[in-house]
Amino acid sequence: MTQDTRPLIRVVAGILLNQNGDYLLSSRPEGKPYAGYWEFAGGKVEAGETDFQALQREFEEELGIRILTATPWLTKIHSYEHARVCLKFLWVNPDQWTGEPQSREGQAWSWQKAGDFNVAPMLPANGPLLRALSVPRQLQGRLKTGLHGQNSTGEYRVAPYSLAEPHHANILISETELRKLGKLPQAQSVWVSIHTREQWQRVQDADVVVWQVNNDASVRQVLEILEQGVSVPLVVAAPETLVSSYRDRWLSTGAHAVLTDNDTEVV
Repeated sequence: MTQDTRPLIRVVAGILLNQNGDYLLSSRPEGKPYAGYWEFAGGKVEAGETDFQALQREFEEELGIRILTATPWLTKIHSYEHARVCLKFLWVNPDQWTGEPQSREGQAWSWQKAGDFNVAPMLPANGPLLRALSVPRQLQGRLKTGLHGQNSTGEYRVAPYSLAEPHHANILISETELRKLGKLPQAQSVWVSIHTREQWQRVQDADVVVWQVNNDASVRQVLEILEQGVSVPLVVAAPETLVSSYRDRWLSTGAHAVLTDNDTEVV
């Protein structure tokens, strides 16, 4: 495969939620590449703008929505026929925006549920993103016995690979086990647990990564990775002492969720 060496164009998009937990999608207007395709609203970051400033401007121009605040989520690099883009997704909760969606550029818009989208066609870069949106942002349980949470379609469970049965859709496997296995297990989504930056580099094809944090060095590593931008949802698992100190910082920097896991011992 030929490597795409075109300059990266910075683009930002918003994951905007309403009070029902639905996500706002809009169609691309006539005259733009992929006209009629559905996407998360946003656009190009102009010179001198921060990602957040660009998000505010685009939502006001396109949809008449005022964004009050947002947090980083995922960063994707995608090659289209017309451009190579670095697409940063920012998360906007229901209390972080005001206004009512308007079609200011002649586009359609729709509120959709994660895991149950019913508009098409979707912009190509958004396929993996739609699967990631079904992962709950609040999780309970233990890595040894399984995790659970709720999304907009109901209960979501993750089974450890050693205990998994054929009906389990979401599987958790350690990076060490995965290397021995030699390939990702067959499942709707595969979660991989890691401890180090080196392991992080090896698991970029996972659907979700769980980083077990147990000391100050790993706290710093996770923050550095989040600040660079992550392309897959990153769940931080740590003992209660570290969660109480760093939970808000991890989440504000882009962690998908923070799990209190006292099986991860502080060292």
